[in-house]
Amino acid sequence: MVGSLCKTYKEYFPIGAAVNSFSINTHKELIVNHFSGITPENQMKPQFVHPAEHLYDFEQGDIIADFAEENNLLLRGHTLIWHNQTPDWFFKDGGGPVSRSLALKRMKEHIYTVMGHYRGRTYAWDVVNEAVADNAEAPVLRQAPWLAAIGEDYVEYAFRYAREADPAAKLYYNDYNECDPVKSRKIYDLVKSLIDHGIPVDGIGMQGHWNIYAPEPDKIRRAVELYASLGVSLQITELDISMFRFDDRTAYEKVPDKLLELQAERYEEIFKLLREYRDLFAGVTLWGIADDDTWLSDFPVKGRRNWPLLFDDEHKPKKAFDSIVVF
Repeated sequence: MVGSLCKTYKEYFPIGAAVNSFSINTHKELIVNHFSGITPENQMKPQFVHPAEHLYDFEQGDIIADFAEENNLLLRGHTLIWHNQTPDWFFKDGGGPVSRSLALKRMKEHIYTVMGHYRGRTYAWDVVNEAVADNAEAPVLRQAPWLAAIGEDYVEYAFRYAREADPAAKLYYNDYNECDPVKSRKIYDLVKSLIDHGIPVDGIGMQGHWNIYAPEPDKIRRAVELYASLGVSLQITELDISMFRFDDRTAYEKVPDKLLELQAERYEEIFKLLREYRDLFAGVTLWGIADDDTWLSDFPVKGRRNWPLLFDDEHKPKKAFDSIVVF
């Protein structure tokens, strides 16, 4: 009999999965048997819940929130302030760019309304997502519409508004390439500056969009210890292990057994490290449930199949699953 993932890790940290309003039905058995929490993949992002200035649409997000309640699952909110999947209207006023004061007003209303709608149902939120620049020569904050509209303190305002909107929710800064030495230092500097200014940041979300080759365990370890030195909580928020390096354009019709072996080894070493730092992590979330429904089968190579998760196309456990439930 296949062991339960979330039961195996009950004494370590909650295990979650990214879902959508369809996968909660098509993958329901896997979700309720193997995961203790869920994150909406897209359905709570501004593009979906706030498509026009005076229009909110919570239908799809509510379906996921209801599913979480019905199945006694933790619900993680994702995401409030981001440079992607945010409608252009946020940053325009008539025929020109929005003023700082109006941008702050819109930000506050958006955060208050969305967090208020799910208050008491979401235990944590990714308040600001991917605000840090990747390039070593660039400033800490990436060039983004929120930065252009408000200024460098837009991140501070987002966290202040989020705390006011839901004082009980845990508030996270979330980012990718979080183990790269240059970017991890920038993330550290940003969050440290927020904390030093009394801004309510509860944790750092390490997305974990990794692959079978990188990042090396030592890089993950160094990033974990760097972030933990701030005294904040950590979560792995979007974990998947791609079969390809990011710049690799190779494609397969069927995943080679050798790659499945390498993937299992990667999952094993990553979860061994996470268990070692169990006291630092408030949760680990897989970005998807099974290989038949993953964003990586469309990114960065359009239409290329990828197999980054613990369950295969037929929802059966892979070697990667076995490698982290038997230890």
